[in-house]
Parts: sequence; C-alpha cells; structure tokens
Amino acid sequence: MFEITPYTHRSLDLFDPFRELSNFERGLFGKNSVAFSTDIRDNGDSYLLEADLPGFDKENIHIDIKNGLMTITAERHSNSEKKDGNDNVICSERSYGLFTSSFNLTGIDEDAISAEYKDGVLSVNMPKKEKVSVEGRRLEIK
Repeated sequence: MFEITPYTHRSLDLFDPFRELSNFERGLFGKNSVAFSTDIRDNGDSYLLEADLPGFDKENIHIDIKNGLMTITAERHSNSEKKDGNDNVICSERSYGLFTSSFNLTGIDEDAISAEYKDGVLSVNMPKKEKVSVEGRRLEIK
C-alpha cells in the first residue's frame, strides 16, 4: 500500500464560522493559492517528493516535521514601484503568497529525510523504515 499521502483535514460535521470566508477567498484567488504541485515517486527503499516552487528564495521555504507529519511552507513577497520623471509614484504593486502542504510520514524514517532546492524544484528524499520481520510464536499453555 502506498504509505505517504497528502494530509488534509476533512471534518464536515464541525461548525466552522470562517468556512464562507475561506470559500470566498478560494474563489477569488483560485484553488492553487494555498497549495503547490507535488509529485511523489516510490524508489523502492525511499520516496522522492518533488514540489514545484518556481520563483521562491531558498530562505523562504521551510520543512517542519512534527508528530508524524511533514509540512512544507513557502512564502513569497513582491514589491514593485514605478515613478515618473519627477519622482512621483505612478504605480505601486505589492503581493504576498503563503503556500503550504502537509504529508503523513507513516512508514518513513523521519531522521533520515533530506532536502534540496534547485531550479525551482524542491526535492525531498524520504527513506522508508526498515521492515522488521516478526516471526510468530506459540505460547505454551500451563
């Protein structure tokens, strides 16, 4: 069975007072405003996660591992200002984006995870835990 899957919270029964606001924001900014594209490949003894994060500085990408969950967060800030010949501001644009995605690490050796960021792609190598073969035994009845 495929052991590493994206982790999402799905609780339809709980009351969420901000659900309408979140739905509005998703409709306004699009579905990809909170996540990024990832590919996960099974290499036999490890998984390779590749996340497309073009235009991000390496310093603004964070990988946190806690309680069997790996969360990748990337943050982008952009400022642009245009002035005329008299040094008056004609156009000023600012944008901010926070992208995050979480993954369940069941069956992964968390201490051996490594990451590299090159050419806009974050590569995370996640070695699988060695499977311990437990042989059965028969109990003697006294």
